[in-house]
Amino acid sequence: MQYSSSSIETLIDAFSRLPGVGRKTARRLAMYVLQQPRLEAERLARALIDVKDRVIRCSVCQNVTDREEDPCSICTGQGRDRTVICVVESPVDVLAFEKTGHYRGLYHVLHGVISPLDGIGPDDIKIRELLSRLASEGIGGVREIVLALNPTIEGETTSLYLSRLLKPLGVEVTKIARGIPVGAELEFIDEATLSRAMEGRSAV
Repeated sequence: MQYSSSSIETLIDAFSRLPGVGRKTARRLAMYVLQQPRLEAERLARALIDVKDRVIRCSVCQNVTDREEDPCSICTGQGRDRTVICVVESPVDVLAFEKTGHYRGLYHVLHGVISPLDGIGPDDIKIRELLSRLASEGIGGVREIVLALNPTIEGETTSLYLSRLLKPLGVEVTKIARGIPVGAELEFIDEATLSRAMEGRSAV
């Protein structure tokens, strides 16, 4: 079904391009926006533009941050254990661990995993930045790297590649415990399970 307004159809098409949003949900969102005051629509539009204009990747951990807050608040935060770096696939995984309130170390976001079938190799994700970071910390800086990638074939491949790369550098490489179902994504795991997985991490 199509609306008689091309503007509504354009908005529906834009919403339907979002991950996890089908045409039915996109129609509901479009009609919701239509019913809101113009000020609310402008606020939504401004938020979208601000994200594109202001949000960058942290120069240290590669997590997302505002342009005027680089390095990010986690990298500069007081009370963080700077001897431990948790390596995750995406910024949403950082949020998942932060919600548990149990992990107080630092992070490094790879922005993807090694996936030869998709043409993604080690140079296409933020591995080089991790190595540069370890080199700049020097001896005695970072003592442990926690691999907390999603338990998928690609995640396991990336973890194996990283462990082989990092062990010769003299840093302890551990992996979060397996209370997490194979194929699951960290952002959808409950906080208690994530906390236990972090606490029960083991050497790789």
